Amino acid sequence: MSIAQRLITRNMQARPLVKGITLALMLAMPFSVSGAVDRDAQYEPVTPTVEQARANILIARQLQFTHFRNLGINDSLSGDVFDAYLDYLDGQRIYLTQEDIRKFSAIRMGLGSALKTGQLQPGFDIYNLVQQRMIERLNFALSLIDQGIDNLNFNTEETIRLDRSEAEWEPNKEALDSLWVKRVKNAVLAQRLNGSDDEAIEESLRQRYEGQLKRAYQARSEDAFQAYMNAFAGMWDPHTSYFSPRTSENFNINMSLSLEGIGAVLQADNEYTKVVRLVPGGPAAKQGQLQPADRIVSVTQEDEEKPVNVIGWRLDEVVDLIRGPRESTVTLEVIPASATDETVTKTIAIQRDKVKLEEQSASKDVIELERGGQSYQIGVINIPTFYADFKAMQEGDPNYKSTTRDVRDLIEELKADGVDGVVMDLRNNGGGALHEANDLVGLFIDQGPTVQIRNSNNDVQVLTDQDPSVAYDGPLVVLVNRMSASASEIFAGAIQDYGRGLVVGSQTFGKGTVQAVRPLNHGQLKITQSKFYRVSGGSTQHKGVIPDIEIPSRVDKTRIGEDALDHALPWDQIEAVPHARYFDFSGVIDELRQRHEDRFEASPEFRLLQQEIDFLKEQRELESVSLNHDQRKEHQSQIEHTRLTIANARRELRGEEPFDTLEELDDWQDIQAADLNSTDEELDFIIREGGHIMADMLELDQRMASILNPRQITAQAR
Repeated sequence: MSIAQRLITRNMQARPLVKGITLALMLAMPFSVSGAVDRDAQYEPVTPTVEQARANILIARQLQFTHFRNLGINDSLSGDVFDAYLDYLDGQRIYLTQEDIRKFSAIRMGLGSALKTGQLQPGFDIYNLVQQRMIERLNFALSLIDQGIDNLNFNTEETIRLDRSEAEWEPNKEALDSLWVKRVKNAVLAQRLNGSDDEAIEESLRQRYEGQLKRAYQARSEDAFQAYMNAFAGMWDPHTSYFSPRTSENFNINMSLSLEGIGAVLQADNEYTKVVRLVPGGPAAKQGQLQPADRIVSVTQEDEEKPVNVIGWRLDEVVDLIRGPRESTVTLEVIPASATDETVTKTIAIQRDKVKLEEQSASKDVIELERGGQSYQIGVINIPTFYADFKAMQEGDPNYKSTTRDVRDLIEELKADGVDGVVMDLRNNGGGALHEANDLVGLFIDQGPTVQIRNSNNDVQVLTDQDPSVAYDGPLVVLVNRMSASASEIFAGAIQDYGRGLVVGSQTFGKGTVQAVRPLNHGQLKITQSKFYRVSGGSTQHKGVIPDIEIPSRVDKTRIGEDALDHALPWDQIEAVPHARYFDFSGVIDELRQRHEDRFEASPEFRLLQQEIDFLKEQRELESVSLNHDQRKEHQSQIEHTRLTIANARRELRGEEPFDTLEELDDWQDIQAADLNSTDEELDFIIREGGHIMADMLELDQRMASILNPRQITAQAR
């Protein structure tokens, strides 16, 4: 089997496991936790096992001698591992104090030598102290609830910091007490503003804190080992991760083509479980409401009325709770990625189902543009993922399903329709089968290299399209966004390097590395072994693909993307490989950009998009929120008013009646999302803008016909 067939680039947007194990929601039955917690129980410290010590030694050897990055285990690394480990265990700095941190000063610089030799006790000592401090804090929060939340004062001028990841550790227990009073007040205020009465709030918070407390008492040796090993492995890069035996099982399920569940990949994010990405064609993606970076608050089964609060749960337990049999329904309460704080939540009902390969398939549409009396027919091909039915392929089925085969058929249909150009929509395409990206490039070029792969020994393999036939030789635009990753970036980068078309959208994810999963005596190690480079020599790693024409995006690049991850491998470049150059856009690109910007300024849709982007940015930049009831209510009212104003402006553009209240808007969105058979007759304006850019290309330079006769050049590295 060739390297192209072996390298399957899935889980492209997975966050580093230092921040939490990333799991897919696929098979198995729901998980439940019952029984009251004994608040007076004594925490039983966890201890390392012999198997874990052996696995630690194997992991250290693999990291030092087989990882793409050459990184030694020394005193400097020890300090970094220590910081990353504490970041995982207490990322918001709400359990430990400066006094606790000083206790570990002697351990800090000795972790490296201990990790080389399988001495795990220092890491377990840190873990056990954090668990003990967590129990103390949760009991303190419960004592406040026991005293009655009506005793809390919401008329002060207090504020609470939203993100404490960069805050100083509180100096002592008394300071932490003050912080936790604020935390409880913030939680109460959030639910009051959502319309809950005090009795319901007390029950909800007691369930939350008792659930977290119970899990702290039930800490397992494997929890400590997995967290410690991922803090260690994450020093090399964010995609190198240790999988415990149980997590390995979940990972293997995720790599299967037969998937059942809601079709989402989750990760731990401090106290919350966060959505990393949605599986194309899966129930959550089709339902349409769950989005990357949403945080899950509670889970409700279809046969139960009472939601289960999952704040503070272990990730694997949340995954087990959300999983379930096909055609059953699970309801998630989430804090949307766009929310300013915990005040804003919404509920999403998703019917579990099997993720079918055909529902990930490429599809086509045709849009018609009228410009100055000239009519243009633009073909649009949407590719949700780079897929291939490997089982059918291995069995010799001549009609096996794949991205390239499907797109070839769609191109023939579009050519029969007489389209003037083709827009390839790779937005939100997180990657998939590498050889499909290679073959897809081949549909648009005669033949030649498509991507370079360099391993840790600096050996470079060049994947090439060896088929001289061309499925489509006309004008081409490729749409990308921040969620376009890996195989998508390889395709977009090759089209850009060949001058075969224009790349339009926002900077892509920047996932330009290849991982292999290696078995250990205890679990598995996913380790980065290679790196992708474009035919022009530049890596897709870290930087991604920079569009020729940029379109603003709602996605926060500081939170999503390779360059937002700790210890991500850097961008670099190697020698270019000779390749064709089909068209030189340098003579028209400035005019193309100006025309696009003029349309941007004149377009109501673009103005609304920019207004929404500015609004979201403003909310994300908030560092704190008020704990004064009236001030917080006024802030929430302003947010709701802005949301409603933007939504009604969009409805006005479509000639639809505006909503009177935010509740009407939310109800309408729920109805739209619940109707999985509904279709939007009007393609979104980003696609239409891609069509307009295509029309600009045709108007500005009739030499586009020269695409048929590429001139060969020796490309220079960029």
